[in-house]
Amino acid sequence: MNPELVSVHGGHSGQFCGHANDSLAEVVQAYIDKGFLWVCLTEHMATLRESFIPDEERAAQLNLANLFNRFETYFSEARRLAAMHSDSIQIYVGFETEGYSGFFEDVSNLKRRFEPDMLVGSIHHVNDIPFDAGDHYYLMAIETAGGIEQLYCDYFDLQLKLINELIPEVVGHFDLIRIFDPDYKKRWDVPDIWNRAVRNLERIAELDLILDFNVRALAKGQPEPYVAAPLLDVAYDLGIKVVPGDDSHGASTVGQHLERGIEILRDKGFSTDWSRPINPAS
Repeated sequence: MNPELVSVHGGHSGQFCGHANDSLAEVVQAYIDKGFLWVCLTEHMATLRESFIPDEERAAQLNLANLFNRFETYFSEARRLAAMHSDSIQIYVGFETEGYSGFFEDVSNLKRRFEPDMLVGSIHHVNDIPFDAGDHYYLMAIETAGGIEQLYCDYFDLQLKLINELIPEVVGHFDLIRIFDPDYKKRWDVPDIWNRAVRNLERIAELDLILDFNVRALAKGQPEPYVAAPLLDVAYDLGIKVVPGDDSHGASTVGQHLERGIEILRDKGFSTDWSRPINPAS
């Protein structure tokens, strides 16, 4: 096992996620085969509100009951795999949040019911639009916000609320809002955006949360992982723990681009020894 090979945000599978591939057992085996020291499995939270069922789940004719039952099965299967492979890899069983109206209450209910080892606090909706589900949704989100700069501001404001209300062990893909913005580097020059992003990083530092260095951005055609370099510099200065996440969506993407992510962190001066468990929930 390699102490540099970890994923704080990984393990989506086709068994429990409509836009991933392979069984969870196959995904876990891929982590073992590649020598990972530990991984946090982070399937998406069960949608508890009819109007926010994702398109791919709706196309599969899944309803709220189906989605909750699938989520329940995920926790059972993930914990079974964690116990079965405990001699080969440390598996944390977590889940990833959304960002739609009412999700704070929904996440709290799911946490009480399933007691995850780690919670990955991610925003996938702004003004109830799933902005990362496709460029058409991204354009809709821009229009609803009243412009792209306001969309960024709304995103970081919602992210701060998530951080303060849920206090997740991990903050997922911090600047995902840039996913379909080819000019995103210009946004950091906008004071209203930059100040909000820095404010959120300062709060992450105060709460001693983990920042997911999400290398799946590279697989999506982004020039750098989430978190972007200027924000990563701030995270370093604040002493934030930054840990790579491969955000795998099937066995074939386990560890994809992770070496590049580790190289970036090493060059920035971050420690790349993540051999000890980091902030597991009690």
